Order: sequence, then C-alpha cells, then structure tokens
Amino acid sequence: MTSRPTFRTLFVTATAATALLALSACVPNAPASSSRAAAGTRLSVVSSSSDCAVSAATVPSGTVTFTITNSTDQATEFYVLADDGLRILGEVENIAPGAPRTLTVQLAAGTYFTTCKPGMVGDGIGRATFTVTDSGNRIRLTGDEKTQTAAAAYLAYVKNQVSQLIPATAAFLDAYLAGDTATARSLYPAARAFYERIEPVAESFGDLDPQIDFREADVAEGAPWTGWHRLEKDLWPPVAADNGGTNYVPLTPAERSTFAAKLVTNTQQLADAVNATSYTVSAAAISNGAIGLLDEVANGKITGEEEIWSHTDLWDFQANLEGARVAYEGVRDIVSVKDPKLVTRIDTQLAALEKQLAAYGSLSTGFPSYNDLSSTQVRQLADGVNGLSEPLSTLTAALLR
Repeated sequence: MTSRPTFRTLFVTATAATALLALSACVPNAPASSSRAAAGTRLSVVSSSSDCAVSAATVPSGTVTFTITNSTDQATEFYVLADDGLRILGEVENIAPGAPRTLTVQLAAGTYFTTCKPGMVGDGIGRATFTVTDSGNRIRLTGDEKTQTAAAAYLAYVKNQVSQLIPATAAFLDAYLAGDTATARSLYPAARAFYERIEPVAESFGDLDPQIDFREADVAEGAPWTGWHRLEKDLWPPVAADNGGTNYVPLTPAERSTFAAKLVTNTQQLADAVNATSYTVSAAAISNGAIGLLDEVANGKITGEEEIWSHTDLWDFQANLEGARVAYEGVRDIVSVKDPKLVTRIDTQLAALEKQLAAYGSLSTGFPSYNDLSSTQVRQLADGVNGLSEPLSTLTAALLR
C-alpha cells in the first residue's frame, strides 16, 4: 500500500494555477511640475446600495485621494483595481454609515476600475472604468534611495513570511489529515500568523485571499467556501445553536483531503506570486498595508468575528500588529522628514497598543481564548486600536505629500 504523501512534499511540487501580475501601477513619490500635481487630485465617492459614484472618471497621473461616504445602513468597502479587474491597488474596508474614510494612492497613466462593496460581501457593485492620463510628470516605480531601500526591505520581509507560511501550513495539514486534533488545533493559530502579517499583500492578488482566508459570513450565497476557516470550523465544530440551529456535520476524510489540497495550491500560488521577478511594491503600497492591517484588527479581531470557532483572535491581532509595525517602519524615516508630529503620534500609540496586547501573552507563549476576555478588556483593546487608527490612517497622505 502506497503511503499518503505529506503536505510538505505537495507544497514543493505544487505549481501556480494562474499567472499573477505585480502591483506595478501603484507608485511612490513623483516630482511635480505644477502646484496641481504637487497637491494631487482629490475626489469624492458615494457608496450607496445600488452604485459606487466617483466624482470624476478621469484624472491626471500622480497622487489621488478618494474620500468615501457611505449612504447605506451597513458597512461598505471601496476598491481601486488594476486594469485586469483583479489586482487591488488600494482599498478601504469597514466604512461605517456617516463616517467618511479616505484612501490615498499614486497611479501611473492607464486604465483602472473603482468599485464598492456594501455589506462587505460579494463581488461589489458600481464597478466603473477609471482613467488616469499622463500628467507630464515623471512617475517612477521607485523614488529616492530611502524609498528604494524601504521597498526592497519590505519585499524581502514578505517573501520571508511566505517562505515560513509554507512549512507551517504543511505541518498543520499533516496533523489535521492524520486526525490528530490536539496537534492541529495547537498549530492552527501559529501557522496563520505568517499569513496575517502580510494579509494586504495576499488581498492584492484578486481572488487569492478569499480562497485562503474568507470567513463563512464573507462567502456569497452559492459560492464555495474554502481555506483556513473552513478547516477551523471542522476542528472546532459548533453546537447547533451556533450553527443556524442545525447540527454540524463533520467533513468526510475525502472532503478534508480536498480542502487541504486546495489550501496547498492557493498558498503555493501566493508564494509564486511574491517571488515572481516582476513583483514589486511601492512606498504607497507599504504604508497602505500598515493601514490595512490595523483595519483588519478593527474589522474582525477586536470583534471576535475572525476566529469565530477557535476564538484565537488575539493571535491574529498580534500578527496583524507586527505586520503593521514592519510596514510602518519601512516608510517611517521618509514620513518623519515631511510630518514629524505625525510620526511621534504613531510611535506613541503603536507602542501603547503593543504594551496593551503583550499583557495577554505572545505568539510564542500563547494567548487566552477571546471568549475569556471581559467586556471591559475588549473595550480597552478597542480604544487602543482606535487611538492608533486615527493617526495611522493619514500615513499614506503624508508619505506622498
């Protein structure tokens, strides 16, 4: 009888199912030839239940700042997509009704798409072509020496995290498929940390993040649910009261193998994408990554909705925070010259939130179940997140000033 190959072997031999392109259209600082170019273009966006109305469909290349207002009665998201309609060049999540949010990106001449996602599920609505004309300024993928250094360092960090995600995921899957529930449960949050630190990178590759990391509540009706959280539910099966009133039916061995193999394939696709010679990151993408990671904390971890079955949200919280610090520090020296007061505020709030979370544990020693936190403790952590979110949300605008 031939023994089943382990997922360490399968990861080595797996190949990407599709070619994933780089974020080459999202660019850092460019020299300005006019006051308009220096200030950039400011647009308004209204996300309604039926449309995603951007105030202009054509802008000159350079810095573009979108201010998004949500006119619905539920949270929404706003995206700027590359010309393939898949790659995400910039996004803002969890835009509450009546609480405008901003997104600042730099765009080279070309064709893009804008779209909104009311309810933060599904494919989005109001997708429209967004044209960027050549402003006459020289826009480069990399700027001064500090920007080049920041981009190179962050790219190396991303590749390193993915290189560790592969064996960590393999070890988890081997335990899961062997029926070693205790080991699989212990490896689950530790393996996910490598993904959570760089989640905005995975999100930039279109459908890859949904296939790897969508929660059950994120999946559109009728769409397949795959990835980490599908296996999480099987490892921590809910009682009927927490499962829509029906008894949870465990996955069969064949189903377990199918979902595990899918996670292998998608993780390998992520590794192939970030290691492609054409893949690059810009200073704006790095700073937006820091903002996006803290949004991840605010949208799912601090609410306990991310790891709804395992309640390992504090592990994800820590990993998101670590990834945000790495991204922020990559552009910190650049921003400190332009807005030293902002850097001081972010430094202070980031250190305070790290100290707050450290009181509960670490990735090496572990964290308590999110369900063990009192309402007061949750509120205190939320206050810490909000204290950092406010100054951090203006990081990209300051960077591209």
